[in-house]
Amino acid sequence: MGKLFRNRIKMQNKKYDVIGIGSPLMDFIVKVDDNMLAEMNLKKGEMHLIDPEKSREILKRLENHEVTTAPGGSAANTLAGVSVLGGNAAFLGKIGDDKHGDMYEQMTKDSGVHSRLGKKNKEKTGHTLAFITPDGERTFATHLGASLHFRKDDIFEDEIKASKIIHFEGYQLEDPELKKTSLHAMEIAKNSNVMISIDLSDSALIKRNLKDLRELVQKYADIIFVNENEAGAFTGKKEEDALHEIYDMCKIAVVKLGGRGSIIKSEDMIYRIPAYKTKVINTNGAGDIFAAGILYGIANKWDMEKSGKTGSYAASLVVGQEEARLNQGVDLGKIQ
Repeated sequence: MGKLFRNRIKMQNKKYDVIGIGSPLMDFIVKVDDNMLAEMNLKKGEMHLIDPEKSREILKRLENHEVTTAPGGSAANTLAGVSVLGGNAAFLGKIGDDKHGDMYEQMTKDSGVHSRLGKKNKEKTGHTLAFITPDGERTFATHLGASLHFRKDDIFEDEIKASKIIHFEGYQLEDPELKKTSLHAMEIAKNSNVMISIDLSDSALIKRNLKDLRELVQKYADIIFVNENEAGAFTGKKEEDALHEIYDMCKIAVVKLGGRGSIIKSEDMIYRIPAYKTKVINTNGAGDIFAAGILYGIANKWDMEKSGKTGSYAASLVVGQEEARLNQGVDLGKIQ
């Protein structure tokens, strides 16, 4: 039997299609030009971790800009995507005991995702300043806040065991304490026949933690998501060659190619998934909902081509709007 088929047998009678672990972050979204990014010393297209002082400095610069507030975080976006596609999803993370934490939790529930969020007293809910340039590219400045305090005691072990897939964002695998918590959750999943999905998230993060991430992927991962830059950082190879190397470490390897679609390797087969053409307004969240389509398809025993096209179509809807999440169900009948 192929790698994926063995896991499909184990997916029966589970409460959740996907459960996820990540940083619950309120997104403050603002349109800027490239010059402003340079003035703030933010490298375009990357995620930058910032301290409270840097956050206050940037927010002061934005006083005269229009700012949109929305719930965010990579894993959280993916889980919201699973829900909007019709799946059952749950989210684990840590918020602050503040108004933004209360807002975030309510918005999580409103999106149809089961909230398993803990609260940390005397810490502010984490936030991301998401800068959108005229070409639709996104650059992040993130203050993790309360999300950094997610610990083993915040893990709902029975909820993990009741899931078909557990999904992690790569950002959870750098901070020593967050990594320790994630590895604990992975052990539970591995011992409970729960597939483990990891989005490696950011090329700079991969470069900083390359050796540890490669070891972790080989030990735990069933499904790996990367874009072309992350694939290069992780393997030193380009696109399809990177796909083969990543597949040797897991069961399903996915390389996202933006407007060129994606390539997926599963059960020794390569699938070339086209992008659905749309006017690009904002790429923020596109990769997250693409992952949701793949995970939802796997959880529901779809073939990989249908799963990939579902993710690609959903991503095209996100790219064509201002928000990083879809607010209503996706008409899967339009997928060709």
